[in-house]
Order: sequence, then structure tokens, then C-alpha cells
Amino acid sequence: MKASNMRYHQHWRGGTAPDGSASEATGALGWLRDAATHLPVLQLPAQRKDIDQIEQIARDIRRQSKGLLVLGTGGSSLGAQTLCALSNDPFPICFCDNMDPHTLEQFLQREDCAQWHVLAISKSGTTVETITQLLLCLSVLESAWGVDGMAQRVHVITEPGERPLRTLAQQYGISVLDHEPNLGGRYSVLSAVGLLPAAVAGLDIAALRAGAGEVMQSCLHDASPAPLGGALWQAAYMSTHPLSVLMPYCDRLSVLGAWYRQLWAESLGKQGKGSTPIRAVGATDQHSQLQLYLDGPKDKIFTLITLPHAGHGPRIDTRGMAGFEYLHGRRSGEVMASLQHGTIETLTRHKLPLRILELQRLDEHTLGALLMHYMIETMLCARLIGVDAFDQPAVEQGKQLARDYLLQGEAA
Repeated sequence: MKASNMRYHQHWRGGTAPDGSASEATGALGWLRDAATHLPVLQLPAQRKDIDQIEQIARDIRRQSKGLLVLGTGGSSLGAQTLCALSNDPFPICFCDNMDPHTLEQFLQREDCAQWHVLAISKSGTTVETITQLLLCLSVLESAWGVDGMAQRVHVITEPGERPLRTLAQQYGISVLDHEPNLGGRYSVLSAVGLLPAAVAGLDIAALRAGAGEVMQSCLHDASPAPLGGALWQAAYMSTHPLSVLMPYCDRLSVLGAWYRQLWAESLGKQGKGSTPIRAVGATDQHSQLQLYLDGPKDKIFTLITLPHAGHGPRIDTRGMAGFEYLHGRRSGEVMASLQHGTIETLTRHKLPLRILELQRLDEHTLGALLMHYMIETMLCARLIGVDAFDQPAVEQGKQLARDYLLQGEAA
């Protein structure tokens, strides 16, 4: 990753890194470099031809609407949420990523809901949650604008071919953007799935791809790229430490933990293998989880993502307040920096497996690099433990049963 944006530090139990065999590392890296010639997820960072179209659609949405409602679940939503968390732009974006009827009903009862643009995302075009939500939104939009006006306020992203969501869109004249068929939802953050909401949020989507591209280039040309080291480390500990904690010290990276949780769990959890991802946020979870981490079962590995908080935030004035002298003149960011330092030190002293990803700043370039790092690390780890990083056979049964229950009128 770009040296000015990220440094990659790793601390190991007992001070020694668990070594993967040279043949395993060479084989995994060779597979990645071969896959870069045909896997869309590895080719997206270098792609630029779709940027102008995505940005134009985003400008139209911002000009014509009061906000953007994104309908999608899992990989169709979490990546975009992770990107949009970086934005300070006031244009409102709402993600409806669950089927709880109360959530969407609350939105549809807003006086201005018909003024919002709707983006419905489903790779397969069959996701029952997204189709249900879209049908409810279309009813409200059609009542307000008629069929022709409604069509100008909706976009759909789905795979090409005969798909229920595409058929529905075509029936109403709704614009459809193609979802690459060979791009899994949990790997789609750098496609229009993530970049269109990000562009609406005012982010520089070309910089997101550029940051990802630098990580991709390091994997193609460096002998030991950072994602390979992380994959070897996690694969080595997986049998004895089946829990993987990701803990960024940054509220804007909180949703990253949810995105990572799906990526890691759905890519690796197969054939009795894998590890359980745990989402944590510093410094909040020092109070809710650190006691367990330090004094509970030694079954976890830890990745902390840190930022140089010390130079940021307002200064604290404690003049005339006894007992708070240690805070006087400090910035609030210095308090955050001390908290992340304290956690690093105590995990190290307890000899727990710890890795630190130290970001020099958080912007689009850095976030794109971080996302690409984790996608590649996950693919390499899957290769090392012998599972397919791109399928999810176990979840398909539940989806089909849900449809069967609905058809039979048995859903409670």
C-alpha cells in the first residue's frame, strides 16, 4: 500500500511470526497473479471507463431528489455503507438492508418520501427482501408521479439475463445497470454497487479505485505483499484461535467491521473450516469487550486499525477544575490516541496474536486500499485452507425455503 497512507505492523505471540511454508505462500501468490487476468474483482481497480457514467447518474440523483434510498442486503449494501460512512456531505442517503417491516414503513410514512430516489440492488435479481421493498416503494412513487414520472426516480442494479428484478424494471421503464455476473456481492464494493451511492455521497470514486489499484499492483509485483502476510498469519492461527477480531479506532470505519464480517465468514466458512469474525470498535469496545479478550479464553486473534488522532479535535480547558490537570490543554484526539495505544500495549503484554494496520490518514485513496487489502487477504486465506472463496452453498437452502413458505402461505 502507498507508504504515505498506510504502514503495516504486525506483533506476534512470543515475538515470533507463525510461518507458512514457502511452497504454500508461493502457490497462493501464484494463484492470485493468475486470477488477476480473469477475475473481475481483481480487475476493477484498474477500470476507469465506467466512472463518468456513475458520476453522471449521481449528479442527476442529487439534482432531482431530496435523498437516496438504497435497497439491498448483505454485499449489495454493506460495501456502499462502508464507503458512505467516510462522507461529510449533507445529502441524505438511507440504507434499508433488512426486511423488518417497521423500518421501511417508517420511511414510507415520511412526507417527502416520494421526493427520494430509489436504488435497488440484487446481483441475482431474485432477492426476496429487495424485491419486496422495491414493490412497496414503487407503489408510493407511482401514486405521486404516475408510471412515467416514477421511472425517472428509480435505478436497478442486477445481472444481465432473465431475472425477476430486471423484468420488473423493464416493465416500468426503469434504468438498469448491469451487475458483473462473475463478481460476487461481497466483493462488489468497487463496482457500481458501492461506487454509485459513494458518488451520490460526494466521494471521489476514482480515488477509491486508485487506492485499491496500488494494493493490486503490490500483489502483482512485490515478493511478499502485505495481504499475503496477513493471510498466512490468519491461516496459521485458525485451528487454535478460531475467532478473528477486527477493531478500528475510528467511528467512520465502524461499518467496515460489518462488511468484513460478511466477507470473511461467507468466503471461508465451508467444509468445517473457517473462523468467526468479530466486529469491534475502539475505544467503545475497550469497555464492553476487552475484559473478555484479555482474561477470557485465548481463542482470538486481533487486528487493530489505528489513525494519528493526537493532532485532531478541540483542546480541553480544565482551569479551576481539581483532579483533571492531566487533561488540560490536550486535544480530544490525544485522548483517543492514548486509548488505542493502551489497548495495543496490553494485548502485547498478554502475548495475544495482534496485528496493527496503521493509517496515516483516512480518505478515499486509503479506504480503497484498505478494502482491497481485505478482499485479497480473504482470497489468499481461502486458498491456503483449501476452500472456494467465491461460493456460499450453505445459504441457498434457506433462501429457497423462504420462497417455498411464501408460495404455500405458511410464513408466520
